[in-house]
Amino acid sequence: MRRLQYRLAATLAALLAGVLAFGAAGNRSPAPLRLSPDGRFKVALFADLHYGENAWTDWGPAQDAGSDRVMAAVLDAEKPDFVVYLGDLVTANNVPIPNATLYWDRATSPARRRGIPWATVFGNHDDMAFEWPMEWFSPDGVPPVHCPPSVSDCSFRGTPRVDLMMAEVDRDGGEQGLSRSSVGPEKLWPGVSNYVLQVLSREKEQDPALLMYFLDSGGGSYPEVISDAQVRWFQTQSQFLNPDGRIPELVFWHIPSTAYAKVAPRAKSKIRRPCVGSLNREGVAPQQAEWGMMDSLANRPSVKAIFVGHNHGLDWCCPYDKLWLCFARHTGHGGYGGWPRGSRIVEMSENPFSVESWIRMENGTTHSHIVLG
Repeated sequence: MRRLQYRLAATLAALLAGVLAFGAAGNRSPAPLRLSPDGRFKVALFADLHYGENAWTDWGPAQDAGSDRVMAAVLDAEKPDFVVYLGDLVTANNVPIPNATLYWDRATSPARRRGIPWATVFGNHDDMAFEWPMEWFSPDGVPPVHCPPSVSDCSFRGTPRVDLMMAEVDRDGGEQGLSRSSVGPEKLWPGVSNYVLQVLSREKEQDPALLMYFLDSGGGSYPEVISDAQVRWFQTQSQFLNPDGRIPELVFWHIPSTAYAKVAPRAKSKIRRPCVGSLNREGVAPQQAEWGMMDSLANRPSVKAIFVGHNHGLDWCCPYDKLWLCFARHTGHGGYGGWPRGSRIVEMSENPFSVESWIRMENGTTHSHIVLG
């Protein structure tokens, strides 16, 4: 009897893991992602858009318009099957309203208008508390103060991660929606963007050909770290979904792990093989600690690459054990750095299996082609 109870409990746990793995929010059942008829799946990564910076000036809105143009140019040139918004969609510390969802909506609108599904992960700026410009304070330094006419509501409060993600899911999720984002399991909060998406095979229509894991690397309202709880969650999901490791896996989060600093080319030096890239203008700014996620990933041969943003002056890929560590390209005109903007493109082919990547620039050129095998 006890053995039967154990088996039933194990079965229920596995079923629950499946629900958590695919990040279902409420009862929504989005249409499955699937390889194209030619057996390929192309993803555009948009990193560090930083919408909403200095909205009360002429500079801020001009940067947002520039970000609109970069994404439009990339999407029209590449025509990807999927978009990953790789964190710092908004600069919440520059958004003086209680709710940043208008800027979040603007960030995802280029994909929405073209009918391209997408997923989002959080960066360190997305839910930061608003930082008041000193010139807004009254002479005695006590708010409420001189809120510019262009700002409808001055507030110190940032918009919480859960509110931002739920607003996206409520608007663009559902059976016919384009958002594949999820608030993730509550046991991992305040880390919110923790979920898994499958891409179905062209040859075996009900079998996954690719698993994409999304993780919240913290920052903003809590420390910049992937927690031990997230590591255990990943281990449970990956074992349930891909126990024999036959399905290729890609991983996305915002802030690089400390492993990136270990393999990085010397800052401002020329990028040399085996690393591939064109931009190496700063040192890696990693998470505050490493609590086991990289060991879990490095020990899974099915994990082919990890993709991050955060460092605007880096766009390289370098090998780490048997997988690749890659930076996206700074996409948004918001945020620091005057380097040309662009997007990392990642394309998976099913038969024979391969993962290729390159950078598509705002001006239409491409560079840094690499096979992540």
